[in-house]
Amino acid sequence: MRVPASLIALLVLFAAFPGTSSAQLPLGEPQGTTQAAKDPFDRETPRSTVAGLIKALAERNYLLASHYFASEDDDSARIAEQARALQTSLDAGGTLTPFAELSNDPAGRLNDGLPLDVERVGTLGGEGQTPILLVRSSPESVEGDSAGSQPSIWRVSGETLAALKAQPRDLDATVSPEEEFLVLGAPLRDWGLLAGLLVVTFGAFWLLSWLVLAGLRRLQSDPDASGPFQFLHAALPPLSLFLAVIAFRIWGNDLPVAIVARQTMLRYVGVFAWVALAWFAIRMVDAVAARLTRRLGSHERRQAASAVTLARRAIKLILAAMAFIAILNTIGVDITTGIAALGIGGIALALGAQKTVENLVGSVTVVADRPIQVGDFCRVGDVLGTVEDIGMRSTRIRTNERTVVTIPNGDFAARQIENYSQRDRYLFNPVIGLEYGISAARLRDGIGIIEAVLAEHPHVSEDPRRVKLANFGASSLDIEVFTYITVPDFAESLGIRQELLLAILERLDEAGLPIAFPSRTIYLRPENAAASPQPAEEVEA
Repeated sequence: MRVPASLIALLVLFAAFPGTSSAQLPLGEPQGTTQAAKDPFDRETPRSTVAGLIKALAERNYLLASHYFASEDDDSARIAEQARALQTSLDAGGTLTPFAELSNDPAGRLNDGLPLDVERVGTLGGEGQTPILLVRSSPESVEGDSAGSQPSIWRVSGETLAALKAQPRDLDATVSPEEEFLVLGAPLRDWGLLAGLLVVTFGAFWLLSWLVLAGLRRLQSDPDASGPFQFLHAALPPLSLFLAVIAFRIWGNDLPVAIVARQTMLRYVGVFAWVALAWFAIRMVDAVAARLTRRLGSHERRQAASAVTLARRAIKLILAAMAFIAILNTIGVDITTGIAALGIGGIALALGAQKTVENLVGSVTVVADRPIQVGDFCRVGDVLGTVEDIGMRSTRIRTNERTVVTIPNGDFAARQIENYSQRDRYLFNPVIGLEYGISAARLRDGIGIIEAVLAEHPHVSEDPRRVKLANFGASSLDIEVFTYITVPDFAESLGIRQELLLAILERLDEAGLPIAFPSRTIYLRPENAAASPQPAEEVEA
């Protein structure tokens, strides 16, 4: 049954916005109950507070930035001046904790040794390394709202503002937007310095890894067969990117550039860190799987090699999904709603992807039940050929015509599978016809000759081994042979079969017992046969 795409989209939207349904209300709570309102400046967590503050500073909207201060001053102009002073201090060497390391919990970090309502998020510029602290408090209730309807918010503490006020500063040293070209709230020169540092750092680590691999390649007589070299070859490129990100985060914080550029670059450079980790894990999985497959292939454990291939693909898919979720979290996409929606969204996905799920289950069945292995010659339904690959979705078979037939694993597991490669012996069951006209004694001699040929060959099974007169055929006396050729290789069995047939033919010729061929006896009757008692003329064709 196909589910309409519109229904699937509706289910996903329903899962993505659980708060829009009255069914989400707790039992016993009336539908008109007022829920906690969302803070208009998004200050519910330390991460969102710092992100909102940086956005306001990037826009040079110091009045907006002042809403992130826990100031007792009622003069908005003086508070906005404090915001400008904070940006000047941060540009002059202050630091902020990178976005991904900030707590996204409304309660903040509980194990940092600070009071529960205090969070450290950076340091001010200048001497002393004064910490930048956030404090959690409940905002004044607005008209028409009760105090309980307002969420707790995080703002820059009054202690930090007092330390900022006590710092000597020159607000005129801040370059105005009219004097320098700004990109996303920071001078273009600062963006260039940070991007150049990232490129130079990655280039240096990549060159170092290339030199290490080149040196090891010269030292190894056969580097392709060396396990340590293969693992280093897989690990060093992503490690060079990861180390470059770490070095950039250490050195980038010390560059004399605008805090907006620094914080933005440090936020999004985390994407490269997750890409490097996922790249490293995937390359290591490939290296380990290649080494295991090579060893299993040398021991002719082809089914285990197929399981390794399937496990490699599944692990890589899981790693890619985890990296994707981590990257979304790094760039600030709220994934909690998406994770909460997996229940209903998973049902919608299952309904829309029934065949895909069926094929995945079929692939597990094929690997677990092991009806075939990669390299086996088999017949699946009406497809005859050699198995080339058992994947997560389908199995590929190369036919004798050299075409490739792809069968979904769901259908594959449900079909009748005949595996020729698992035969331990091959049936030898010819029917040998001798000519009519020989006596019963001569026929017994022919049967004995065939029995002797079979008994003399070392690769013919003793049990069963039958040579019997099977039938009076239309043109011959049919002798049926039933036994097995005891070799596992198909090509070798064909050679032995040929030897047996030639030996039987030679012995029968020597005994004067010719092999019959299709023949027909025709009796010709003259036109006056009814009046003439003479026998008809016999002609053999």
